[in-house]
Amino acid sequence: MVGGLVYGPLVNRFAPEARGHGVPEVMVAVAQRGGRIPARVAGVKALASALCIGTGGSVGREGPIVQIGSALGSSIGQALRVPAGRLTLMVACGAAGGISATFNAPMAGVVFGLEIILRAFAAQSFGVLVISSVTANVIARLLVGDDTILHLPHYTLGSTTELPLYAVLGLAAGLLGWGFARVLYAIEDACDFVWRGPEWLRPAVGGVVLGAVLLALPELYGVGYPVLQDGLAGQYAVGFLLLLAVGKMVATSLTIGIGGSGGVFAPSLFLGAMAGTAFGTLVAALFPALHLAPGAFGLVGMAAVFAGAAHAPITAVLIVFELTGDYSVILPLMIAVVLATGLSHLISHRTIYTLKLIRRGVDIDVDSAPATHQA
Repeated sequence: MVGGLVYGPLVNRFAPEARGHGVPEVMVAVAQRGGRIPARVAGVKALASALCIGTGGSVGREGPIVQIGSALGSSIGQALRVPAGRLTLMVACGAAGGISATFNAPMAGVVFGLEIILRAFAAQSFGVLVISSVTANVIARLLVGDDTILHLPHYTLGSTTELPLYAVLGLAAGLLGWGFARVLYAIEDACDFVWRGPEWLRPAVGGVVLGAVLLALPELYGVGYPVLQDGLAGQYAVGFLLLLAVGKMVATSLTIGIGGSGGVFAPSLFLGAMAGTAFGTLVAALFPALHLAPGAFGLVGMAAVFAGAAHAPITAVLIVFELTGDYSVILPLMIAVVLATGLSHLISHRTIYTLKLIRRGVDIDVDSAPATHQA
């Protein structure tokens, strides 16, 4: 509540674009405004997200760093008066650098910029994003060392007989990713329907409800990476893993719905880790002769749920691959991610990012500016 009293007026007064998870605002800036993002967005987003997450908001840091990096790239480009096509590239460079530095994942940063921000692959764009991503990664490593925000265990694929189980997980994760997007905006709609007061006060009043959820399940407080790691390590029973998965969907949706500032990238990883580990525990009990590692299914589930929600299979594969540095899980990872993306796309062409824009009457698939394609 106290956090909401601080960041609510801040966002409402200086940068309403900083409300929510940030990536859709960057996408529409690239598609329709030639990459122009107000410079103040970077500062307001950084402060608002830090306050929201630090005081308990159940959201991620990655969405904010994408918007912050993109706003910085746009501000520099506008100051240098670069053409629109170049400006959109600078926006994508900021996003790529943010992901690269945060996750220590330079390849995933590049592909995130291409696959989600620019939504197109071109040799020219690739080269520039590589430079930005690598530079950001090197600077981040100089500042904080090789430590990463997630410490994931290494797993191996026992035999190819396990692959059908990962395929089933991929299909389930695709449904879960699609469902996460729908729950997110259903709860946001409910918050819009109930709230009749001033927008600046909404995060504080909504903090009463969110706080009650966090009191019931304190594991949902903040980003939740330590809890994610404990889940993969087998610290929780199946029932509690499923409870945490459902709780995270609700807590994240509430945080966004009441006007919080934070991303949905980390919650989708959390959701996939809990659901995947629960699935792995169940199939390990059903097929004891295979000697399955439930945490491996949680690891694959992280990527598959994000892919199902964002329709970004290459980013999903690379982010988990770079976090683990382990090539042995690449086959189940690829199978699950492709199936999750395919099934989710079959159900709906809208992603967790574009669905937010569609609700505002913006279809970037139809209304993209020519500068985007030139980039």
